[in-house]
Amino acid sequence: MKKRMALGLKLMLVLSLVMSLLSACGMPSVQDTYPLESVSGSGNTTSYVYRAADRSVPEVAQELSDQRKPDQISAENEERMFLVYQDQYYHLQQDPNKKEDTLIEVDSKEYVRQNYDSSFLQGYLTATLIGNLFDSFGGSGYGKYRGYTDRDTYKPNQGTYRAPTSNDKKAAPPITVDRKGSITRRGGDTDTSVGSGGGLFSRKKEPSTGTVERNKSGGLFNSPKSSYKKPKTRVGGGRIMRRR
Repeated sequence: MKKRMALGLKLMLVLSLVMSLLSACGMPSVQDTYPLESVSGSGNTTSYVYRAADRSVPEVAQELSDQRKPDQISAENEERMFLVYQDQYYHLQQDPNKKEDTLIEVDSKEYVRQNYDSSFLQGYLTATLIGNLFDSFGGSGYGKYRGYTDRDTYKPNQGTYRAPTSNDKKAAPPITVDRKGSITRRGGDTDTSVGSGGGLFSRKKEPSTGTVERNKSGGLFNSPKSSYKKPKTRVGGGRIMRRR
């Protein structure tokens, strides 16, 4: 009986672990690769903006969709694209002041509802998705917001953008892409490249003091000479008396 209970408990733990992993795979992650630039809103109405330096909008969209297929993705565009994942909207925008960079705006569903212009979204998302998104608002959004790059012209209703604090960075939605980086080994002065063909745990070769070779007698190892001598043993006689 106890064995069955223990087995059942193990199965439950395994299932819970699998479910947690599947839930974590619901959206792509970018936080560890792209720096967080701006934050707006609070609670379930949030907007986080990351900067992808020297990356075009289609390139970033491809990276994100390769990690996790979005529920919906807009047509390829050099200036602006949308990717929809469950309750988050990824709004990719070419930085007008630095056109070689892409700004990745991660908006919660509630943030989109309360700030975006629904007529603006019609050029990027399907009518069904927009209808479901703004259904509780009578089919239209409250704001005229059109994204982070247009924040000075179309200001968001909920909060203003500001530089992120350390707490903001901890709470930001994760966003990771496989990019090349470097890892510095503790106690060493050189970096080991990751993803560039080098070994992650390469170590400096130390000079060898011995050799391994096949000797004339056919043995594999040629043992070095040593001063070890076989101890001498002496066989002595003795008697064993049994107690009475």
